[in-house]
Amino acid sequence: MTFVGGGPVVEELDAKFWRVAEPLVYRGATEEFVVPAGFRTDFASVPRALVWLIPRYGSYTRAAILHDYLLGSDTVSVADADGIFRRSLHELGVSLPRRWMMWAAVRAAHGLRGAGPADVARFIVVAVPSVLFLAVPVTVVTVFLLLFWLVELAFWAASRVTRRTEAPPPDPQMKTA
Repeated sequence: MTFVGGGPVVEELDAKFWRVAEPLVYRGATEEFVVPAGFRTDFASVPRALVWLIPRYGSYTRAAILHDYLLGSDTVSVADADGIFRRSLHELGVSLPRRWMMWAAVRAAHGLRGAGPADVARFIVVAVPSVLFLAVPVTVVTVFLLLFWLVELAFWAASRVTRRTEAPPPDPQMKTA
């Protein structure tokens, strides 16, 4: 069970999205999944306040692309896609705490859809310590992102007064780029 070949070959589409330029192949225990060339991905969908811990791309990029593909293709259930994501993170050498936090985040994002009692118990065991661990740094980062947005807004307002511009005010960037 592993990815076949080297890293993903992708082309940048814009500040957020990339296109897979060559098929990405993952061989599971019983099935093979092929992310086709042309598939559009945002890599890992990480909230802006957490990119200091889990950037949008890294050693887990192939797993994130595969997860995006599995969710969009209806090849497997959401719960299975999340499980394959966790397993592929392990196979890519992502550390235990990081891969379980990433798994808990995607399970939470999907509302624990398709989760059985064991899945819910695993989620609680991972999510509660993760939230406690991340509460303070995420709060600090979020406050400073908002403060920086206020600085950007002040500079935008000053530029409107000193010179005529049609540029809209900056949006607060609390999600990924």
